[in-house]
Amino acid sequence: MEHPYGYIKDDKVYLKGFLGTADREIGEVKEDEASTLAYFESRFEQLKEKVEKLKTDIQENQNKGSFLMKLIHLRDSLYESDALGDFIPLIDELNQQEEFLNEIIQANRTKNLEVKQALILEAESKKDDTDWRETTEFYKELKLRWIKTGPVEKEIQEEIEAQFNDSVQHFFENRRHFYEGLALQAEENIKVYEALVVQAREAHDLPDAKMAFEISKKIQKEWKSAGKVPAEKRQPLWDEFSRLNNRIFSRYKRTLNPGPQMHPREVMKKVETLTDEIKRLAGQPTTPSLINRAKEIQQEWRKLPPRKPKDANLLARSFQFFSDIVFEKAFLEKLVHGKYADFDEKPEAEQIQIKTALLKDLLHRDQTEYDTAQGNSDNFQTRSSDFEIMMKKKLFGLKRKVDVKNYILKQLSFK
Repeated sequence: MEHPYGYIKDDKVYLKGFLGTADREIGEVKEDEASTLAYFESRFEQLKEKVEKLKTDIQENQNKGSFLMKLIHLRDSLYESDALGDFIPLIDELNQQEEFLNEIIQANRTKNLEVKQALILEAESKKDDTDWRETTEFYKELKLRWIKTGPVEKEIQEEIEAQFNDSVQHFFENRRHFYEGLALQAEENIKVYEALVVQAREAHDLPDAKMAFEISKKIQKEWKSAGKVPAEKRQPLWDEFSRLNNRIFSRYKRTLNPGPQMHPREVMKKVETLTDEIKRLAGQPTTPSLINRAKEIQQEWRKLPPRKPKDANLLARSFQFFSDIVFEKAFLEKLVHGKYADFDEKPEAEQIQIKTALLKDLLHRDQTEYDTAQGNSDNFQTRSSDFEIMMKKKLFGLKRKVDVKNYILKQLSFK
């Protein structure tokens, strides 16, 4: 049975060749020849509808170039479709649409090239900018614009991408080097701040209030001229530095305005009373009320005249020693309760064992610091009188820290 675009032979349905293709079998007769041909004609109508729908989509959508691959796939499928009809007009229609899309794509790529060349110039103009925050935001926005801009011709795609990325990368490499340099400088600056804190501690421990004040003024000027460091690293150093200098100034101010004079006998009596009380507190278990009383005793001690009778020197050292014991024991309590939430529920023997172990660790650290300071002091070739005083005071303080911990260890061993 014949058909304008095919035929039936031996119950097989054939599509006549077109555009250089050979005749091709597309199916077989199922019920009768007429219904079979009608079936394959309806399949062709479906293909026509697909072509028409694609044309409509191209006309109605702004991004027409996105339909090119869909068009090519549809056209290729027409050569292999199992349908009966005139395929040539459909293919011609799709060829015309392809030409139309190619013209649009070519125009778009030309436009895209112009846009990207302008973006490259923008990227190039800011690549050496050192306003890191503002220019970083500029490049973030520029990269978004670049991504949103469509493609250019494949032959120059890599070259265009490289030109843009080189400028962007140039800026971010400069920024990275800058911040790496800042980080290195900050590490050096931190060492300066740490050294100034050490000097503040040593000045704070000097017996001569005026000398301590002069050193304090000098190191405060140095602090102001020290370089930048991250706030979270600088703040703890500043807290200690300012606290020490405030105490130095307060002590110096008291020497200028000593207040009401006390008779030496009154001073000795007060020194003995305060020393006896702090010694008594040092032998008792740590409690919040005990610590508060120890602080009050220290405040009373500070109100005493800076110059005390010679007979008070030994008592003054004893007062300092037992004060340190009170607060060292409080620090130890804080440590063990921070490490063991159930510390108070543990047996007394285990509590003593935990405290002893922690205290030995702290003692080892202090002993090492004392030995190092002693060695460094012995190695100095040139010494001024001020230096001698500072070093003796520092070594005395470190030795007292060691003695305090040894004293507490003995207390624990007797429990």
